[in-house]
Amino acid sequence: MLLAHNFDVSGDIVPALSREEFAQVFQSSLSTYDNLQCRLVNHPHWTVEILFPTNEFSPQQVGELCAQALAEKRHKQQLNADTIPEILVLGGIKTTPPTSDSPDALQPGNWGVDVVETQSGEAFLQAIAWDATIAQKSADSVFKVERKPAQASNY
Repeated sequence: MLLAHNFDVSGDIVPALSREEFAQVFQSSLSTYDNLQCRLVNHPHWTVEILFPTNEFSPQQVGELCAQALAEKRHKQQLNADTIPEILVLGGIKTTPPTSDSPDALQPGNWGVDVVETQSGEAFLQAIAWDATIAQKSADSVFKVERKPAQASNY
């Protein structure tokens, strides 16, 4: 599973995370699970690779863990409650050939996941036409995790 960070919030409101900081969020949080491995990847779009046994975790479960990890990071930054972004974790299985020959490019059959921070998850999903995008896909080839700021304190 490869993760990309889609930061759809003003950096004046919420501090942006560097690629290294973004990777560290998951390396730290997911290290409590013996069978989840995370690494920073060298790719212009993808930032983090998460390896997991599919007989122990579903992609949706890993997505939920990612949303929780990022929410915890933002909570620890003690942001104003009004400015904490919504988090979306949008995943899909790649069905087309890789777009580059990079060893860290997303390969067919693997999960590509956008981890989104936004002020309005609903507006973001409309802007990318999420419902239309997934309409022709099978339910087991996509997932969506939504985490609103009010949920951030429910650890």
